[in-house]
Amino acid sequence: MRVSSSKVTVVALLADPDAPTDVARRMARVLPARLAGKSGPDRRFDVEVVSEPFTSGSEDPPTLMSRIRDRARAENWDVVVALTDLPLHADGHTLLADVSHEHGLALLSLPPLGGLRQQTRARQAVEETVLGLVRAQVEKGEAAPRRRSLPTPFARRFASIHPEPSGGDEQTADLRYVVRGRRGHLRVLSGMVRANRPWRLVPGLSKALAAALATGAVATVNSTVWSLAEALSVPRLIIATVGSLATMIGWLIVDAQLWHRSSDSSTEARRRARLYNASTIVTVGIGVAVCYVGLLVINLVWALFILNDRVFASLTRAPLDATDYLTLAWFVASVATVGGALGSGLESDEAVRAAAYSKREQERRRQVLQAEHADQPGHAGHRSGQRGAGHD
Repeated sequence: MRVSSSKVTVVALLADPDAPTDVARRMARVLPARLAGKSGPDRRFDVEVVSEPFTSGSEDPPTLMSRIRDRARAENWDVVVALTDLPLHADGHTLLADVSHEHGLALLSLPPLGGLRQQTRARQAVEETVLGLVRAQVEKGEAAPRRRSLPTPFARRFASIHPEPSGGDEQTADLRYVVRGRRGHLRVLSGMVRANRPWRLVPGLSKALAAALATGAVATVNSTVWSLAEALSVPRLIIATVGSLATMIGWLIVDAQLWHRSSDSSTEARRRARLYNASTIVTVGIGVAVCYVGLLVINLVWALFILNDRVFASLTRAPLDATDYLTLAWFVASVATVGGALGSGLESDEAVRAAAYSKREQERRRQVLQAEHADQPGHAGHRSGQRGAGHD
């Protein structure tokens, strides 16, 4: 690839399906004008978005960079930036980006950008990556080749991201950006949770929610529950909330086999497993918490509609006031959440995984399961024989 100083530079955003494609399409609306404004009046940019699963079957950055390079050779692209929502790892580090100035290519992983303002951060990262690649191509055409780094604001904007050279005969990148520090890894975790879109878990648990709503409706008109709610203190209500949420989260993770177990005993494999499991817990936790709040509101409305102050006072020996409505709805939400945990057993494993994970993460976990079952021939049919869903 060669970029002259007076031509239209064609930039391809090669994006994995789902969230990365959405991010690429949104930034493509403003990227040409922003790139032209930062590179000078003598250059124009044409941005194309190509959605395809280029990470299918591999998480190895050199392999992915080779795929991107082969894909670029078949097209009339000057610069290619590939976007994925998978966390990428190499040499014990989590990667934000691999960059090849020689070929005008870059591979960008979205999770290290964090869960907040990800669209803005992704656009900034892509802008500065493209400008760095274009600058390197222009200088390569005008003078002796030399290695260039991305503009310094890129690393300065993300304090936990550090550039380092990428060498070796088998490497397809000459520069990479890695995540370091606790803050950086927390940002990776939040980015993984964002990619999973935990709010999708709510409609994905229809049977569990139906069981929870039925439990709550019955509990709200139960006089024993009235007495218990009246007697419970705030600390006990908090304990009941935490316990019910933990029950629901634990049941979903265990029952749908969401827990990641690595057959590799290496330090890096264990680190990856901890990261994947942490993202699972947070993803499911957010989804369950949203369900809990919804149950609390519905139970409160139901209590306001159904409860009679005279009947309540005659059974509890206390007048019915606003605090009692809230306390009862709070306690019933905890009881209903436990009922929902039991109801979640009616959901198929595939439905829960589809609700809890992004498409790329579902594919990655499916490949892990297939690899493990290939090593253990007698295990593959056991789960599907117990449950109608089987593996996704």
